[in-house]
Amino acid sequence: MLTPVKSLSAKTTRSTLGRTESGPVKWVLIAIALVFLAFVLLLPLACVLTTALNKGLAVYFKSIQDPNALSAIRLTLLTALVAVPLNMIFGIAASWAIAKFDFRGKNFLLTLIDLPLSVSPVISGMIFVLIFGAQGLLGPGLIEHGIKVLFAPPAIILATIFVTFPMVARELIPVMKAQGSEEEEAAITLGASGFKTFWLVTLPNIKWGLLYGVILCNARAMGEFGAVSVVSGHIRGQTNTLPLHIEILYNEYHFTAAFAAASLLAMLAIVTLIAKSLVEAGMHRQIQLSQSDNGEK
Repeated sequence: MLTPVKSLSAKTTRSTLGRTESGPVKWVLIAIALVFLAFVLLLPLACVLTTALNKGLAVYFKSIQDPNALSAIRLTLLTALVAVPLNMIFGIAASWAIAKFDFRGKNFLLTLIDLPLSVSPVISGMIFVLIFGAQGLLGPGLIEHGIKVLFAPPAIILATIFVTFPMVARELIPVMKAQGSEEEEAAITLGASGFKTFWLVTLPNIKWGLLYGVILCNARAMGEFGAVSVVSGHIRGQTNTLPLHIEILYNEYHFTAAFAAASLLAMLAIVTLIAKSLVEAGMHRQIQLSQSDNGEK
């Protein structure tokens, strides 16, 4: 059944490549795309870098080395270092359960995974205020035992985990569904343990999707503003992540320092785009190799 589909796809591809749009149409489409990218991506990036460096490199590095800026960078990195691995573990477990098993409540689990994507980040932050605030569900008990969650790094980490946990799962679910379960069943039949089957069979097949999800999750974790702003308390040098630090500097008219800090997030975005492109190239190579192997079979 697969052979006719493959043949039809090849014929369709050849016929598509055989057709070319007229010169004016092609160049108009290219011009529209370039103008859009210039205004949406290149122009804002150039403004950030220009404003950050308009008083020289000495002022730029002094702004970044400010104690409050360094504290914001450390807290941002700490948040990402905790949130991303936890979301990776959750994403693998959730996608494995959804893609490999049928169980009651499967659609409800999918809905829960999509919940942070449909709820405003500010509302997500308010949820943690209602749970851990002084008048919240758990707040009085935590205060009684001297445990501080709200307006402290734990709340920032929890809020970041909440808004980013769909990233890995949503990338892995379609990959695992497309992969099927035949290879795992064969490995188990041959005597492999569950962990060995995952490590040697499943993980190599999902590695590119996993990397893609981790990259997106890390970028969102470092750049999250709304939920973190609600639960942080904006305490300088203690609970300000890099996006919050940028907001405070900008509101106080310290434009050079604000854009110097913003340039770090812009560089993160560029690195993320490069990593994303490399991962996508790896995914395409894996698909091509898989298709060639199937063709040989």
